[in-house]
Amino acid sequence: MKYLVTDTRDIRYNLALETYLMEHAQLDEPILYFYINSPCIILGRNQDAYEEVNLDYVREHNIIVTRRTSGGGAVFDDLGNVSFSFITKDDGHSNGNFAKFTNPVIEALHEMGATKAELSGRNDLQIEGKKFSGNAMRIAHGRMFSHGTLMYDVDLDVIGHALNVPKDKIESKGIKSVHSRVTNLKPHFTPAYQHLTIEEFRDTLAKKILGVSDLADAKEYVLSDEDKAAVAKINAEIFSNWDFVYGKSPKAAIQHRQHFDQGTVDFRFQIEGGKIAYLKVYGDFLGQEDVRDFEQRLLGVRYDREAINQKIDEGLVARVFGKITKDEIIDLLVRQE
Repeated sequence: MKYLVTDTRDIRYNLALETYLMEHAQLDEPILYFYINSPCIILGRNQDAYEEVNLDYVREHNIIVTRRTSGGGAVFDDLGNVSFSFITKDDGHSNGNFAKFTNPVIEALHEMGATKAELSGRNDLQIEGKKFSGNAMRIAHGRMFSHGTLMYDVDLDVIGHALNVPKDKIESKGIKSVHSRVTNLKPHFTPAYQHLTIEEFRDTLAKKILGVSDLADAKEYVLSDEDKAAVAKINAEIFSNWDFVYGKSPKAAIQHRQHFDQGTVDFRFQIEGGKIAYLKVYGDFLGQEDVRDFEQRLLGVRYDREAINQKIDEGLVARVFGKITKDEIIDLLVRQE
């Protein structure tokens, strides 16, 4: 396994680099990529920025907002967090297998004293019911990455201000606030690992995963000047692009939203002449296909169960919404308030 760490603290560049590695790197062996970000919010691919983010707060506090190309929910990062990404070829068996990629991380955390760290639910790492890591995947063109966050010493008070966590998502977990369901790793480590800088934490983790005592012994993935120029282009066109991050989010006449065990689905649509005239899908579900095909498939379709059922199939629903079933999706779309 090769190893790469970036020194920039701009989440937009760091995500662009990840995208470039997945699409263009030599993947004769997997790449383990680490990055640390200045305060930022990273939206999931299908989320509505205007509902997920407290825009006034992030503007006042100079918090960067961007969007990743993988699914899942919004996360807050700051200089107390380390993000990791395993970039590899798609073997055809790893879609949704978060354990494959998080187990090496969990084993390293156990060695540092966080012995109760575990994979919980669909894609979270937790300690005694409190989340310290969210994970997501992207698969395309025979390649994939599985990436996640690691809260070592994040300012937890900022999370509740910067993110607008929907009430239904909190209630589904039987808790009262965001603060009560997250934790930093630092207090769970043995004393030897409780006073590390964030860079020391990153490097310690890397050495344990790679099985080396000195990172000089790790196989480094080296970026050329051409690589760096290509990353900068991706950053400008995607992750720093206002249209990609915020887009146009018009008010829809109808909103049907539901939190499933596999993620939240939020439909916004308008009905004209008994047919679907406008449809936009938001949410933190973990599908692999862009929602636009699903949206376009239903435009102009009669707004009833039978017509919708005929226009979408189980395969499309699985690719877009992951493990949320076709019947659940149709039930939500045609639900009578």
